[in-house]
Amino acid sequence: MERQEDSLSARPALETEGLRFLHVTVGSLLASYGWYIVFSCILLYVVFQKLSARLRALRQRQLDRAAASVEPDVVVKRQEALAAARLKMQEELNAQVEKHKEKLKQLEEEKRRQKIEMWDSMQEGKSYKGNAKKPQEEDSPGPSTSSVVVKRKSDRKPLRGGGYNPLSGEGGGTCSWRPGRRGPSSGG
Repeated sequence: MERQEDSLSARPALETEGLRFLHVTVGSLLASYGWYIVFSCILLYVVFQKLSARLRALRQRQLDRAAASVEPDVVVKRQEALAAARLKMQEELNAQVEKHKEKLKQLEEEKRRQKIEMWDSMQEGKSYKGNAKKPQEEDSPGPSTSSVVVKRKSDRKPLRGGGYNPLSGEGGGTCSWRPGRRGPSSGG
């Protein structure tokens, strides 16, 4: 009987000592390397997620290849649909190109007609600028020409010459900015 009691009393002491040893070793390990363990766990999680996504994509590709090799009719239908879509898009593009060419021809014809009118008016001795404005006024549904008052610009002298550019450094007064020397600064 005493032997059984001794073994029972000795057993809890061993368990508590083991728990205490485990507590001390794990506590010191976490105190020393806790952040490293946390970051390595996060890194492992991210790597696992990336690898699982790639494996899923790889499996899907294999399944698609297997399905495509089993069903050649589906592949042929896809290719025909793709070719039909490309042909339709090409036809739309060709139609747009034709419309654009037609617009360019019309613009070219309009410019040619205006040049002819300008030439004719110059031959008659008239100003071609005046004739260029008449068709615009006739087309506009605005008020009649007798009620329109044309405002003339006053004959003011411009503030600066036409070639003035403040960033060029030319034409200004005595002030001008020049960049400093390149190279190491002198000083001690």
